[in-house]
Amino acid sequence: MKIKGSVWKYGADIDTDKIISAKYLTTSDPAELAKYCMEVEDKDFAANVKEGDIIVADKNFGCGSSREHAPIAIKAAGVSCVIAKSFARIFYRNSFNMGLPILECDEAVDSTSAGDILEVNLDTGKIKNLTNNKEFQALPVPPFMQTLINDGGLMASIKKRGLV
Repeated sequence: MKIKGSVWKYGADIDTDKIISAKYLTTSDPAELAKYCMEVEDKDFAANVKEGDIIVADKNFGCGSSREHAPIAIKAAGVSCVIAKSFARIFYRNSFNMGLPILECDEAVDSTSAGDILEVNLDTGKIKNLTNNKEFQALPVPPFMQTLINDGGLMASIKKRGLV
């Protein structure tokens, strides 16, 4: 699966409260959460993010609480992928459970700027920065996790297979 999008670049330790503030946790509606995605960190994000855009961040993205609302808000805002140096483990798992692809790649983070255009191959883990013509290698998304992404998340995958 290939993804192509414009980069939104953020620093280290973007916690779940910066992704979606706790005051919006009264709803689980993805469209409603998307309106406030990244509001604390970047007040212009939700109004300007475009379908397919990619978030690139430093280390420890998604730290803080274990709320599933964070990857839901990111995905519903139209973000196709998040690339970071590292992710909080619970955010990592929640992202795949919600169908949001994420990759870890230090070199891609260090060599990418806001507004760059990236092409990401989830099957191979190859990341191409089409703006500066550099290529990077992340670990590919394992096939069983690609199935979760393609199905729209864990619950959708379980339903698709008739397991509930």
